[in-house]
Amino acid sequence: MSDIPELQKFDALNGRTFLVCVGAMKCATSWIYHYLATLPGVLVSPLKELHFFNAKFASNALSDMEAIAINRLQYHIGQEGDPVHNLKWRPAYQASVDRVQMIYDDNAYFAHFARLVTPGIRTFCDITPAYSTLGPDGFAWMRDFCATQDIRLRILFVMRDPVDRLWSQLRHITHANPATKLTDRWAEALQSPRIMARTDYRYTLQDIDAVFPADDVLYLFYEDLFGEPALRRLADFADAPYQPGKPEVVRNRTGLTLDLPAEARDTFRTTLAAQYDYCRTRFGDRLPASWMA
Repeated sequence: MSDIPELQKFDALNGRTFLVCVGAMKCATSWIYHYLATLPGVLVSPLKELHFFNAKFASNALSDMEAIAINRLQYHIGQEGDPVHNLKWRPAYQASVDRVQMIYDDNAYFAHFARLVTPGIRTFCDITPAYSTLGPDGFAWMRDFCATQDIRLRILFVMRDPVDRLWSQLRHITHANPATKLTDRWAEALQSPRIMARTDYRYTLQDIDAVFPADDVLYLFYEDLFGEPALRRLADFADAPYQPGKPEVVRNRTGLTLDLPAEARDTFRTTLAAQYDYCRTRFGDRLPASWMA
């Protein structure tokens, strides 16, 4: 752990489970965030995505997450009303202050959770799908960073049919920034290492397997996620009692509705063939039948 800074140990976190959802992007991680928040004894940050680890391993970053953290804090500072009152009573404002402090003080990451936990909390969570692109060095750094605390680190990774997930990602990016026109320029998107890193389940799975103990890793599939069996597995993994989910409640739906052109579908399927083959070999009958043949 030579690259890990000397960190303060936060006794408030002792003995608790730390669940980190590392993706994948556009695999219902917003829904998972809200579901976990309903489970007794589980704490989620007021910020759904903290982007702490990927800010340090940013080779596949789609945005400057530190700049976004500063802009978010500036937004809260600029809101109407008494600024002291706003800071005292708005959890997202307080969390935004914490997140900016993480830019220059690594202690601020666990300090954020230590500030939030209460005696009844058994599990606290960071749901940041961009972590899927950390690579082996980034995952190892995460493991060693978390080892500075008396916590049990658990890793959750959710996968979705690769073609469907990629098209959802391109629609999401285009909706957020229409100038990209990625739904029209989909062939160019396939040449982007940063976009394609999020399609590479094989390497993400291999990286996770190489770094974390198998008992501390849970792999789920988007297509099965909303059913009782998967949610029972998730709740158990989070050291929480099972609660039924609300699959009818859609979270962070991609705002741009657009059918995938046939040519793009065929090209995506060819490009991602190795992902289907690897997952079929790796998961066998667990792979959802709805994934492309």
